Amino acid sequence: MNSTPRAFATAAAVAALLTALAACAPAAAPAPTTSSSTGASAEVAECAGVRVVVETGDLAVEDGPTGVTCIDTTAAIAASDALTEAGLTTEGTDQYGDQVVCRVNGVPAEDFALTAEDGSEYFETCASMPAAFAYWSLWVQPAGGDWAYAEEGLSTLQLEPGESLELLFTLNGEPAAPSV
Repeated sequence: MNSTPRAFATAAAVAALLTALAACAPAAAPAPTTSSSTGASAEVAECAGVRVVVETGDLAVEDGPTGVTCIDTTAAIAASDALTEAGLTTEGTDQYGDQVVCRVNGVPAEDFALTAEDGSEYFETCASMPAAFAYWSLWVQPAGGDWAYAEEGLSTLQLEPGESLELLFTLNGEPAAPSV
């Protein structure tokens, strides 16, 4: 049995389907600078400036600091300035200052119980390092690259246009890395 005609027919059908779907696609809208969802819209994902992402993961708080913002810049910008322009405030720890992020826009609040996998409750005081099971991590993604832990803190980290910065809250190991 000769499968060449069948393969050609299948390829032609797939090409026709893709062409039809492309014709149905809506026209491109102007790119927004902010998305309030945890997932980035395509427009924000293609930010020409610096993209700032905040994910709270499994942290169940109302009105948490979650979303994606595109900071319009054509030059390098300090990570702390990018967060400020995105409308975010961070709190460091007594011991490590702003080199360790303890809270983002007040989250998690000092009176908010963080539940460990063993069922015990923990309350973040921001005195020293956060608990190993409940912490904010700082991630950087170069233009066209993969996410990696930031090698510097907010006060010294510089971001170039096309790069992304993420604050990710991990609770009991989830999420372990950015999803955007």
